[in-house]
Amino acid sequence: MTGERPERPDVTPRPRAESRAAARARMAQQHTWVDLQVRQAMERGDFDDLPGAGKPLKLDETHDPNWWLRKLVERENVAVLPPSLALRKEDAELDDTLDKIQTEPEVRRHVTDFNERVVAARYRLPEGPPLVTMPRDVDEAVAAWQERRTVRQAEQRAKARQALADLQEPPKRRRRWWRR
Repeated sequence: MTGERPERPDVTPRPRAESRAAARARMAQQHTWVDLQVRQAMERGDFDDLPGAGKPLKLDETHDPNWWLRKLVERENVAVLPPSLALRKEDAELDDTLDKIQTEPEVRRHVTDFNERVVAARYRLPEGPPLVTMPRDVDEAVAAWQERRTVRQAEQRAKARQALADLQEPPKRRRRWWRR
């Protein structure tokens, strides 16, 4: 073959109007097929136990083109804060976030990233309340993280020793009520 398409004698090209009419007919049949599937599902009772059955729909009085976004934020409890408030909230939770990190280089990287975002927010035009969050000293943050980590590890060792001692201690004999 030289790249030519073989002729198909049994297929004749349809005129454009006839092709459109065939597409409309297929769409009409598809609608009836969908209606048939829905009707059969209703007869089987597939829609009987759906959540919200028998409850009114929550419809707004006004048309909101971003209704789906508002519902998503409401359903997923997404909080969209201005950058200054988001950084302030992250600063308040930074020690707890750092405590979940296992290695010092990761802690340094996280604090450095936080500081870069604070500095970048200071150079931008303010969006919302003023930015009062200051960058953190990386070495001080790492030292505080190491201190908290040491205390946490000591507490875990003490709990482990106590649990081991409890396991090794023989169980106390209970006195029966009739042997007083």
